Amino acid sequence: MHSVSRRSEGGDEQSYAVVEGRKVPFDPVQLRKIKEHPCFSREACHIFGRMHLPVAPKCNIQCNYCIRKFDCVNESRPGVTSKVLTPEEAIERVREVMKRLHYIKVVAVAGPGEPLFNSETFETFRLLREEFPFLLRCVSTNGLLLPEKIDELHSLGISTITVTINAIDPEIGKNIYSFINYHDRRYSGEEGARILIENQLKGVEEAVKRKILVKVNTVLIPTVNDMHVVEIAKRISALGAYIHNIIPLIPQFKFADIPPPSPEQKRKVQEECAKYIKQMMHCRRCRADAIGKLGKDVKIP
Repeated sequence: MHSVSRRSEGGDEQSYAVVEGRKVPFDPVQLRKIKEHPCFSREACHIFGRMHLPVAPKCNIQCNYCIRKFDCVNESRPGVTSKVLTPEEAIERVREVMKRLHYIKVVAVAGPGEPLFNSETFETFRLLREEFPFLLRCVSTNGLLLPEKIDELHSLGISTITVTINAIDPEIGKNIYSFINYHDRRYSGEEGARILIENQLKGVEEAVKRKILVKVNTVLIPTVNDMHVVEIAKRISALGAYIHNIIPLIPQFKFADIPPPSPEQKRKVQEECAKYIKQMMHCRRCRADAIGKLGKDVKIP
Protein backbone atom coordinates (compact mmCIF):
# COMPACT_ATOMS: atom_id res chain seq x y z
CA MET A 1 0.00 0.00 0.00
CA HIS A 2 1.32 3.41 -0.95
CA SER A 3 1.74 5.94 1.81
CA VAL A 4 -0.92 8.63 1.66
CA SER A 5 -0.84 12.32 2.52
CA ARG A 6 -3.56 14.92 2.49
CA ARG A 7 -3.30 18.67 2.60
CA SER A 8 -5.90 21.26 3.48
CA GLU A 9 -6.76 23.59 0.61
CA GLY A 10 -8.40 26.73 1.95
CA GLY A 11 -10.60 24.72 4.30
CA ASP A 12 -12.58 23.12 1.45
CA GLU A 13 -13.75 19.56 1.74
CA GLN A 14 -11.20 17.29 0.16
CA SER A 15 -12.30 14.73 -2.40
CA TYR A 16 -8.91 13.17 -3.06
CA ALA A 17 -5.74 11.94 -1.43
CA VAL A 18 -2.24 12.73 -2.67
CA VAL A 19 -0.44 9.45 -3.33
CA GLU A 20 3.11 9.68 -4.66
CA GLY A 21 2.31 13.05 -6.20
CA ARG A 22 -0.95 11.87 -7.82
CA LYS A 23 -4.46 12.93 -6.86
CA VAL A 24 -6.47 9.81 -6.04
CA PRO A 25 -10.23 10.44 -5.63
CA PHE A 26 -12.14 9.01 -2.71
CA ASP A 27 -14.79 6.54 -3.77
CA PRO A 28 -18.46 7.62 -3.55
CA VAL A 29 -19.09 5.65 -0.35
CA GLN A 30 -16.25 7.40 1.46
CA LEU A 31 -17.38 10.79 0.17
CA ARG A 32 -20.90 10.20 1.50
CA LYS A 33 -19.53 9.33 4.91
CA ILE A 34 -17.44 12.51 4.95
CA LYS A 35 -20.33 14.72 3.85
CA GLU A 36 -22.74 13.31 6.46
CA HIS A 37 -20.40 13.15 9.47
CA PRO A 38 -20.38 16.43 11.45
CA CYS A 39 -16.88 15.78 12.82
CA PHE A 40 -15.36 15.08 9.42
CA SER A 41 -17.06 17.95 7.55
CA ARG A 42 -17.50 21.54 8.70
CA GLU A 43 -20.49 21.86 6.38
CA ALA A 44 -22.12 18.71 7.76
CA CYS A 45 -21.99 19.98 11.35
CA HIS A 46 -24.58 22.65 10.47
CA ILE A 47 -26.95 20.14 8.86
CA PHE A 48 -26.51 16.75 10.48
CA GLY A 49 -26.21 15.53 14.06
CA ARG A 50 -24.65 12.71 16.01
CA MET A 51 -25.40 10.82 19.18
CA HIS A 52 -22.95 9.16 21.55
CA LEU A 53 -23.98 6.04 23.42
CA PRO A 54 -22.22 5.80 26.83
CA VAL A 55 -21.95 2.02 27.06
CA ALA A 56 -18.20 1.66 27.74
CA PRO A 57 -17.22 2.54 31.35
CA LYS A 58 -13.93 0.63 31.71
CA CYS A 59 -10.60 2.04 30.50
CA ASN A 60 -7.25 0.36 29.92
CA ILE A 61 -4.94 3.37 30.14
CA GLN A 62 -4.59 6.33 32.51
CA CYS A 63 -3.89 9.64 30.84
CA ASN A 64 -2.47 12.33 33.09
CA TYR A 65 -5.17 14.79 31.97
CA CYS A 66 -8.20 12.51 32.26
CA ILE A 67 -10.90 12.23 34.93
CA ARG A 68 -13.95 10.18 33.98
CA LYS A 69 -17.22 11.20 35.59
CA PHE A 70 -20.34 9.08 35.09
CA ASP A 71 -22.84 11.49 36.67
CA CYS A 72 -22.13 15.08 35.76
CA VAL A 73 -24.91 16.90 33.90
CA ASN A 74 -23.33 20.36 33.81
CA GLU A 75 -19.92 19.54 32.37
CA SER A 76 -19.21 19.23 28.66
CA ARG A 77 -16.04 17.34 27.86
CA PRO A 78 -14.96 13.82 26.86
CA GLY A 79 -15.24 11.20 29.58
CA VAL A 80 -18.41 12.64 31.09
CA THR A 81 -21.88 11.09 31.04
CA SER A 82 -25.01 11.29 33.18
CA LYS A 83 -25.47 7.52 33.09
CA VAL A 84 -23.81 4.41 31.69
CA LEU A 85 -26.25 2.47 29.48
CA THR A 86 -26.52 -1.21 28.69
CA PRO A 87 -26.58 -2.10 24.97
CA GLU A 88 -30.33 -2.68 25.18
CA GLU A 89 -30.88 0.69 26.87
CA ALA A 90 -28.66 2.31 24.25
CA ILE A 91 -30.79 0.96 21.39
CA GLU A 92 -33.92 2.17 23.11
CA ARG A 93 -32.29 5.59 23.36
CA VAL A 94 -31.60 5.53 19.63
CA ARG A 95 -35.25 4.68 18.96
CA GLU A 96 -36.39 7.64 21.05
CA VAL A 97 -33.94 10.04 19.45
CA MET A 98 -34.67 9.01 15.87
CA LYS A 99 -38.38 9.68 16.40
CA ARG A 100 -37.60 13.27 17.37
CA LEU A 101 -34.35 14.24 15.63
CA HIS A 102 -34.44 13.19 12.00
CA TYR A 103 -31.14 14.95 11.26
CA ILE A 104 -29.09 12.42 13.25
CA LYS A 105 -26.77 10.62 10.83
CA VAL A 106 -24.06 9.19 13.08
CA VAL A 107 -24.23 6.97 16.16
CA ALA A 108 -20.97 6.60 18.05
CA VAL A 109 -19.47 5.01 21.13
CA ALA A 110 -16.97 7.39 22.68
CA GLY A 111 -16.74 6.30 26.29
CA PRO A 112 -16.87 7.27 29.02
CA GLY A 113 -13.99 4.78 29.14
CA GLU A 114 -12.22 2.98 26.29
CA PRO A 115 -14.80 1.53 23.87
CA LEU A 116 -12.61 -1.31 22.60
CA PHE A 117 -11.99 -2.47 26.18
CA ASN A 118 -15.71 -3.06 26.76
CA SER A 119 -17.65 -5.95 25.22
CA GLU A 120 -20.80 -3.83 25.46
CA THR A 121 -19.44 -1.64 22.66
CA PHE A 122 -19.48 -4.50 20.17
CA GLU A 123 -22.89 -5.75 21.26
CA THR A 124 -24.26 -2.22 20.85
CA PHE A 125 -22.89 -1.95 17.33
CA ARG A 126 -24.32 -5.37 16.47
CA LEU A 127 -27.77 -4.25 17.59
CA LEU A 128 -27.38 -0.97 15.73
CA ARG A 129 -26.47 -2.73 12.51
CA GLU A 130 -29.58 -4.90 12.75
CA GLU A 131 -32.10 -2.18 13.55
CA PHE A 132 -30.57 1.01 12.12
CA PRO A 133 -28.38 -0.06 9.17
CA PHE A 134 -28.75 3.36 7.52
CA LEU A 135 -26.97 5.20 10.35
CA LEU A 136 -23.20 5.71 10.17
CA ARG A 137 -21.44 3.86 12.97
CA CYS A 138 -18.43 5.52 14.58
CA VAL A 139 -16.09 4.71 17.46
CA SER A 140 -13.49 6.68 19.40
CA THR A 141 -10.52 4.86 20.87
CA ASN A 142 -7.15 5.32 22.52
CA GLY A 143 -5.88 2.79 19.98
CA LEU A 144 -4.26 0.29 22.33
CA LEU A 145 -6.48 -2.58 21.16
CA LEU A 146 -7.21 -1.25 17.68
CA PRO A 147 -4.97 -3.62 15.66
CA GLU A 148 -6.56 -6.73 17.22
CA LYS A 149 -10.12 -5.37 17.07
CA ILE A 150 -10.04 -3.81 13.59
CA ASP A 151 -11.45 -6.86 11.79
CA GLU A 152 -14.38 -7.08 14.21
CA LEU A 153 -15.05 -3.35 13.82
CA HIS A 154 -14.91 -3.72 10.05
CA SER A 155 -17.35 -6.64 10.12
CA LEU A 156 -19.75 -4.51 12.20
CA GLY A 157 -19.72 -1.82 9.52
CA ILE A 158 -17.85 0.86 11.45
CA SER A 159 -17.36 3.65 8.93
CA THR A 160 -15.27 6.14 10.91
CA ILE A 161 -12.77 5.82 13.75
CA THR A 162 -11.25 8.51 15.95
CA VAL A 163 -7.92 7.65 17.56
CA THR A 164 -6.41 9.87 20.26
CA ILE A 165 -2.66 10.10 19.62
CA ASN A 166 -0.78 12.52 21.86
CA ALA A 167 2.78 11.46 21.00
CA ILE A 168 4.68 9.28 18.57
CA ASP A 169 7.87 9.43 20.65
CA PRO A 170 7.83 7.22 23.78
CA GLU A 171 10.13 9.71 25.53
CA ILE A 172 7.31 12.23 25.31
CA GLY A 173 4.51 9.72 25.74
CA LYS A 174 5.85 8.54 29.11
CA ASN A 175 5.05 12.00 30.47
CA ILE A 176 1.44 11.84 29.24
CA TYR A 177 0.36 8.37 30.35
CA SER A 178 0.64 7.05 33.93
CA PHE A 179 0.20 3.45 32.79
CA ILE A 180 -1.47 1.10 30.34
CA ASN A 181 -3.16 -2.25 31.00
CA TYR A 182 -2.40 -4.54 28.09
CA HIS A 183 -3.25 -8.24 27.98
CA ASP A 184 -3.64 -8.47 31.76
CA ARG A 185 -0.35 -6.76 32.50
CA ARG A 186 0.39 -3.19 33.57
CA TYR A 187 3.13 -1.21 31.83
CA SER A 188 4.33 2.28 32.70
CA GLY A 189 6.98 4.77 31.68
CA GLU A 190 8.61 4.56 28.28
CA GLU A 191 7.77 0.87 27.89
CA GLY A 192 4.05 1.50 28.26
CA ALA A 193 4.15 4.51 25.98
CA ARG A 194 6.00 2.54 23.30
CA ILE A 195 3.44 -0.28 23.28
CA LEU A 196 0.58 2.21 23.08
CA ILE A 197 2.14 4.27 20.28
CA GLU A 198 3.04 1.22 18.19
CA ASN A 199 -0.51 -0.09 18.44
CA GLN A 200 -2.05 3.31 17.68
CA LEU A 201 -0.05 3.76 14.49
CA LYS A 202 -0.61 0.16 13.40
CA GLY A 203 -4.32 0.56 14.08
CA VAL A 204 -4.57 3.68 11.94
CA GLU A 205 -2.75 1.93 9.11
CA GLU A 206 -5.02 -1.13 9.28
CA ALA A 207 -8.18 0.99 9.42
CA VAL A 208 -7.14 2.93 6.32
CA LYS A 209 -6.43 -0.34 4.48
CA ARG A 210 -10.06 -1.30 5.10
CA LYS A 211 -11.29 2.08 3.78
CA ILE A 212 -12.41 3.17 7.24
CA LEU A 213 -12.06 6.94 7.55
CA VAL A 214 -9.76 7.99 10.39
CA LYS A 215 -9.72 11.14 12.49
CA VAL A 216 -6.86 11.63 14.94
CA ASN A 217 -7.34 13.67 18.11
CA THR A 218 -4.31 15.20 19.79
CA VAL A 219 -4.47 16.95 23.15
CA LEU A 220 -2.22 20.02 22.99
CA ILE A 221 -0.30 20.06 26.29
CA PRO A 222 2.05 23.05 26.78
CA THR A 223 5.58 22.11 27.92
CA VAL A 224 4.83 18.43 27.28
CA ASN A 225 3.94 17.79 23.61
CA ASP A 226 3.37 21.25 22.11
CA MET A 227 6.65 21.14 20.17
CA HIS A 228 5.88 17.61 18.97
CA VAL A 229 2.40 17.91 17.47
CA VAL A 230 3.63 18.71 13.96
CA GLU A 231 5.56 15.44 13.95
CA ILE A 232 2.33 13.64 14.83
CA ALA A 233 0.60 15.39 11.91
CA LYS A 234 3.30 14.30 9.48
CA ARG A 235 3.16 10.69 10.62
CA ILE A 236 -0.62 10.26 10.61
CA SER A 237 -0.82 11.93 7.21
CA ALA A 238 1.66 9.40 5.84
CA LEU A 239 -0.50 6.61 7.26
CA GLY A 240 -3.61 7.92 5.51
CA ALA A 241 -5.62 9.58 8.28
CA TYR A 242 -8.21 11.97 6.85
CA ILE A 243 -8.41 14.74 9.44
CA HIS A 244 -6.57 15.93 12.57
CA ASN A 245 -8.27 17.49 15.60
CA ILE A 246 -6.03 19.43 18.00
CA ILE A 247 -7.74 19.79 21.39
CA PRO A 248 -6.53 22.26 24.03
CA LEU A 249 -5.64 20.72 27.39
CA ILE A 250 -8.23 21.00 30.15
CA PRO A 251 -6.01 21.32 33.26
CA GLN A 252 -7.01 18.54 35.65
CA PHE A 253 -5.69 15.43 37.40
CA LYS A 254 -1.86 15.31 37.17
CA PHE A 255 -1.83 18.19 34.67
CA ALA A 256 -3.95 20.46 36.85
CA ASP A 257 -1.10 22.97 37.19
CA ILE A 258 -0.31 23.23 33.46
CA PRO A 259 -1.97 26.32 31.93
CA PRO A 260 -4.01 25.48 28.82
CA PRO A 261 -2.70 26.73 25.46
CA SER A 262 -3.97 30.11 24.36
CA PRO A 263 -6.15 30.37 21.24
CA GLU A 264 -3.17 31.89 19.46
CA GLN A 265 -0.90 28.98 20.46
CA LYS A 266 -3.47 26.49 19.22
CA ARG A 267 -3.95 28.39 15.95
CA LYS A 268 -0.20 28.45 15.25
CA VAL A 269 0.10 24.71 15.79
CA GLN A 270 -2.94 24.09 13.55
CA GLU A 271 -1.43 26.25 10.80
CA GLU A 272 1.77 24.23 10.87
CA CYS A 273 -0.05 20.91 10.94
CA ALA A 274 -2.36 21.99 8.09
CA LYS A 275 0.64 21.80 5.77
CA TYR A 276 0.43 18.03 6.15
CA ILE A 277 -3.16 17.08 7.02
CA LYS A 278 -6.60 18.66 7.05
CA GLN A 279 -7.42 20.28 10.39
CA MET A 280 -10.74 20.05 12.21
CA MET A 281 -11.56 23.61 13.23
CA HIS A 282 -15.06 23.11 14.64
CA CYS A 283 -14.59 20.65 17.54
CA ARG A 284 -16.82 21.13 20.61
CA ARG A 285 -15.22 18.50 22.89
CA CYS A 286 -18.32 16.33 23.12
CA ARG A 287 -19.52 14.41 26.15
CA ALA A 288 -19.77 10.63 26.06
CA ASP A 289 -23.58 10.99 25.95
CA ALA A 290 -23.86 13.94 23.54
CA ILE A 291 -26.93 14.15 21.28
CA GLY A 292 -27.66 16.69 18.54
CA LYS A 293 -25.61 18.98 16.35
CA LEU A 294 -22.11 20.04 17.42
CA GLY A 295 -22.41 22.83 19.95
CA LYS A 296 -26.22 22.45 20.04
CA ASP A 297 -26.75 19.39 22.19
CA VAL A 298 -30.27 18.26 23.00
CA LYS A 299 -31.33 16.72 26.29
CA ILE A 300 -33.48 13.62 25.85
CA PRO A 301 -35.26 12.46 29.07
